[in-house]
Formats: sequence, C-alpha cells, structure tokens
Amino acid sequence: MLVLLPPSEGKTAPATGPPVDLADLSFPALTKPRERILNALIRVSGGREATALKALDLSKGQAGELALNQGLRAAPTAPAAEIYTGVLFERLRLGEAGPDARERVLIASALWGVVRPDDRIPAYRLSIGARLPRTPNLAAFWRPFLRKALPDEGLIVDLRSGGYAAAWAPKAAERVTVRAFTPDGKSISHMVKATRGDVARVLLEQPADTAAEVAEIVAAAGYRVELNNGALDVLDQRPAA
Repeated sequence: MLVLLPPSEGKTAPATGPPVDLADLSFPALTKPRERILNALIRVSGGREATALKALDLSKGQAGELALNQGLRAAPTAPAAEIYTGVLFERLRLGEAGPDARERVLIASALWGVVRPDDRIPAYRLSIGARLPRTPNLAAFWRPFLRKALPDEGLIVDLRSGGYAAAWAPKAAERVTVRAFTPDGKSISHMVKATRGDVARVLLEQPADTAAEVAEIVAAAGYRVELNNGALDVLDQRPAA
C-alpha cells in the first residue's frame, strides 16, 4: 500500500540544517527536472515583483515569499514531514509514524515532483497552479517524469487534490480516493483535508491491500464509510463514540 499526500500551502521553515542536495532526494530520476523547476522558481522570484506575484499566484501581501524562494539554494532544510504543515498533516501526525509506515508515504510537490517524509527540503512557495516561464503547466511538466519514476502496483490511497492528481495517475495499481460528506449526504470540501489526514493515520497504523480492506479498516476505527467506484466516502468527521 502506498499513500499519496498533497503538499501543504503552509510550511515551517527550519532554523538550521544543511542546504538542499537534489542528489540525495528520493527518486534520483527526478533530479534533472527538479533542477530545472528550482532554477526557474529562483529566477522568476528574483525578477520584477509584479510579474513574480502573478506567475506564482500570490497577493501583494505575500511578496515576502519571493525572498524565501530566492534563497532556496542556501536555505536550511529539514525532513519533509516537518516542513509541511496544515490540517491534513496535523491530523496525520506523520512524525509519530514508524520508519516502515513512513516508507509507504509519498508527498506530491510542484517543486520536487514527489518526496518521501524523510527527504530533507527547505520551505518554499510554489503551487501546482503556478505558471513559470517556459513551464506554464506544472502538472503537464511533471507527468512524463512521474510516470517513469513512481511505482504503479498494488494499492494506492490517493489523497491529493485535483491539480496534483493531474500530474500523475496510476494505470495498473488499484486506486482509492477519499471524499467527505455530512451524514445527510452533503459534500463538505472545507473539511476534506482533516478527513483525509484521519484516514491516512488509520491506514498507516494498519495497512490495507485492497480498496475493500481500506473501507473495512476505516470503518473498524469508528467512521461511517461507503465505498463507491473507487472512492471512500466518509460520512462523518470524527469516529463514533
């Protein structure tokens, strides 16, 4: 079983740590495309502010993110599990997972393509919807590289958002996505990140081999679930008392 996570928009910048070494990141086949996107991000972030903000889809109040990006080559790094924050990662508590569980996790990234929790990276600002010079569609850019690099077998629990899912989709593996609904069937997209974090935590504690087993394991943890055409529908947000 492999769990695919989205990155978080919010990131915790480490105070100390060695600079990023692209050759040390997981999936060495992605080193060259990582180098290209990193260079493009640094370059655009150091150019005309208005152009950079538009390219990265940032507001004027987020101009400080440009300085962050400009210093990425020398910035301190920490394990990706400590860099990414936000609701999903708070609920997942990836830092508490054992080494075997962490090996079953991949985190999507517009900058790195994908990383493992223990890969050392700096905090950065780049979303999959950004439009870098000569690389206006990051999902399309990453697709052929990820297709060659990522394993496509067994069960994949895909918790990525749409933009990141567009960068790579398994063809041979069984894929399960997770959706969140109120008990009366209304979609609650604003809470889906929390739900996905909860589901990921349950599955890292007890891995599954099939979509049916995913539904059984999450239900046994106290959630009301339904399995519908490859999607696990979670019908409430907290385990039943």
